[in-house]
Parts: sequence; structure tokens; C-alpha cells
Amino acid sequence: MSDSQLFTPITLRGTEISNRAWMAPMCQYSADVEGPLVGAPNDWHVAHYGARAVGGPGAIIVEATGVLPEGRITGWDLGIWDDAQLPGHRRLTAAMEAQGVVPGIQLAHAGRKASTARPWDGGSGLTEGPGAWQVVAPSAVAFTEGYPEPVALDEAGIARVVQGFVDAARRALEAGYRLVELHAAHGYLLHQFLSPVSNRRTDGYGGSLDNRIRLAVEVAEAVRAVLPDDVPLLARVSATDWLEPEGWTADDTVVLAKALGEVGVDALHVSTGGNVATASIPIGPGYQVRFARKVREEAGLPTIAVGMITEPLQAEQLLADGAADVVALARPLLADPMWVRRAAVALRADAPLPEQYSRAAALL
Repeated sequence: MSDSQLFTPITLRGTEISNRAWMAPMCQYSADVEGPLVGAPNDWHVAHYGARAVGGPGAIIVEATGVLPEGRITGWDLGIWDDAQLPGHRRLTAAMEAQGVVPGIQLAHAGRKASTARPWDGGSGLTEGPGAWQVVAPSAVAFTEGYPEPVALDEAGIARVVQGFVDAARRALEAGYRLVELHAAHGYLLHQFLSPVSNRRTDGYGGSLDNRIRLAVEVAEAVRAVLPDDVPLLARVSATDWLEPEGWTADDTVVLAKALGEVGVDALHVSTGGNVATASIPIGPGYQVRFARKVREEAGLPTIAVGMITEPLQAEQLLADGAADVVALARPLLADPMWVRRAAVALRADAPLPEQYSRAAALL
């Protein structure tokens, strides 16, 4: 067998994760939009995450899950703002743990990019009907044409957001999640505060870089305070708005990473973009990996690389080169739930199939 980096365990705090090929959060837009179980995981989510758990990733980070009702991207998103949603989440964590996968969850607030239609329904902002509500943001600046103008959060609104993340983290623990990720990327609320493109405030949460990172740091510190010492806390960030010099930059991300590390964030999940609708993004294989490397080298935090990492040898090499500590897979796992098992065969690593699937081993 090989000494594969991808199949070497990693320990964050007291949690050992069996390999470094993880499932990235990907919204399914499949929760109930009306009724008593709005936002709760249902049979679709159990089947979806259960199948990927059988495929062998070390950890699965469940999709962006709203910490408040108004924090969902769409009305069909998962939520964790109500105890009534917890039984559905427990079904997910049980399915993952049964396969030896560490269950994680991404806690999110969409801010000005909330209250939209599902992607297959056009994805535009909604102003009426199920899934429509008043959106909030750091400033009264709409994301782009077709999105409603948000209401700028006041101090009470900001405090409600922080408390929403804290309460959601407590519920995540009750539901059996063993890893928590804060969503501060892709133009959602915490990213909106970070970037001068979307943050026009003149108070203590706007203007200078220190002020713009304040909310993300406050949320991380408050969430860390309610997590047990052995539960890793991650943050997903967009390392650039792809609008330099006026937008959020990679150098800004290093400053943020250091500040998050000081309050107990254990690793940074490094993506890019999402806050500027017209940004020109040079998409190609591994196009975001260099940002993960920069954070790892300059901030001293472990990093998770993501974005068009599609081949086992590609994933193995970026880990061997020291660009990141973990690889997160998104679309490859939608297309092939057995991607990680196939990677183990390609890299001659030890990742045996469940006995129920052993007759298919020769096909991997």
C-alpha cells in the first residue's frame, strides 16, 4: 500500500478524521418551505448524505444551514434555528457516523443574498409568496439587479445575528455534529461585512479592515465559547472578491485568518468570489489552491483547499506540495458518490468498501 497524503488521518483538536478527502457543503434546496418542519432535513437529505458517507470521505460538511429564518438563501434551505428541526438533523449525523464519517455542519446567514428562488427556478430575488421575506445586510446595497434592497442591520440586529450563530452551534451539538463551520464566504452576510464593496458602514463595523472583520471575529469567538474543547471550529472564506484593489483581497484574508486563529478557529476553508456579481473569475483546475497555500504559509492556520479539484492525483499532489492540509470535494461527489473509494484504489491506499458493496470492488 502507498503512503498517500490524501488517506493520512488528520486530528483537529481532539477529533481524528480518517482521511483528508472531505465533502464540501452544497445546498440541496430541498427542505419544506411551508408547514411544521420548515428547514428540517427530510428523506432526500438522508439519502443524499447517506450515499456520500458510504463513499468514504473523512468528513462531510452539511450544506449551508440557516441560523435564523431570514438567513436562508432560499425558503427551501435547511435551518437549525428551532428545536423542531433537530430530529431531522439527528438522522443525518447517525447516517454519517454509521460509516465512520465525522459529521459537520456549515452555519450560515445569507444576508442580502437571501430570499431567492431555487437555482432551477431562476435564482432571482423573491418579493412575495413562500420563500420571500425582508433581507438584511451591513448596508442598504442590493447584491445586483433583480435582488431586493436590504435593510442595514442596527446594533440590535447584529446582536441577533451573533446570538443566532451561538444558538445554532448549541443545537448542532445536540444533533450530533462533531465539527462546525462558519460560512463567511460567497457573498453571504459575514462576507458582506468583510468587503468594502458591500459594507458602507461608518460605525464600529465598517470602514477600516479591523472594523470590517469585527463581526466575523465576534461570531467565531462566541461560537467557540459554546463548543467543547474537542470539537473543531472551521471558517469558510472567500479569499478574494476578484475585484482588486477595491474589493476584499488575499492579503485581507491573511489578516482575518490570524484574527480568527486567535479566537479559536482551527482551520480555514478557502474559496473565492460570490460578493460581486460582475467579477471576472479565471476558473480552471485548482484555481483557488494558491489562496489556500497563502493562508497556510502566512497565517499559520491549517487550510482546506476547494474548487475544481477533480482527480485523485491532483488532490494528492497539492497536499504533498504543502498547499493545504485537506481537500474538499463538491461537484465530483455529486457526480460520483464513490469518488473517495475510487481515489483510494488509484493511490493504492487502504479504504475498504463496506461488505455490502464488496462485489463491486473490481469496478472501482
